[in-house]
Amino acid sequence: MSGVLARSFSLICKERGCFHALWNTQIRESHWQTSFLTLRDSLPMRAEPKKKKKADPKREQAVKDRLKKRLKKLEKIPPELIPVEDFLIPTKFMNETRVRADSNLSFEESERRALLMKEWSRYKKQQHDAEMKIINSVLEAQQEALKELRLESEKLYQEAIKRDQDLIPLEKEGPSHTPPITGYQAPEGKYNDITKVYTQ
Repeated sequence: MSGVLARSFSLICKERGCFHALWNTQIRESHWQTSFLTLRDSLPMRAEPKKKKKADPKREQAVKDRLKKRLKKLEKIPPELIPVEDFLIPTKFMNETRVRADSNLSFEESERRALLMKEWSRYKKQQHDAEMKIINSVLEAQQEALKELRLESEKLYQEAIKRDQDLIPLEKEGPSHTPPITGYQAPEGKYNDITKVYTQ
């Protein structure tokens, strides 16, 4: 509404030749914007520029000396070692009252266990001897085959004794308790990271 009145007032003034009234009248398009025809004055700047303080060389040197002293003190302090938690025994396990009671075995039971261990030792000794016998026979057959191959062709012999680079790294999967499930996607699971972060 105020914008319409301002425009009508300006048209009337143009028709009647009263242009001087526009300079003293504040014409607004809205309540938030003033007209470009109004006179604006800026406030006088009475603030003085701040004077730069002269640097005192003695004071600057004293500050530098203080910093050097602090650095020397810090260098004398030994660095804090990060503790290895795997080597630290929790206090709850250091309780001397926690003693496991010895199981009192009867004479017959202790004799049975001793005879069982002896029998197991004999069995493992026989198994080891059988395995070593098989390995020695295979090595002897291999050396005999290499000798015969060398008599036939030196080139084939050199190729046969070359190291096979494809054997290393060796990847082998052992037997599992249960057969694998095809297409099984293992869940990622949730965990709380309690790793301590140490800063030097």
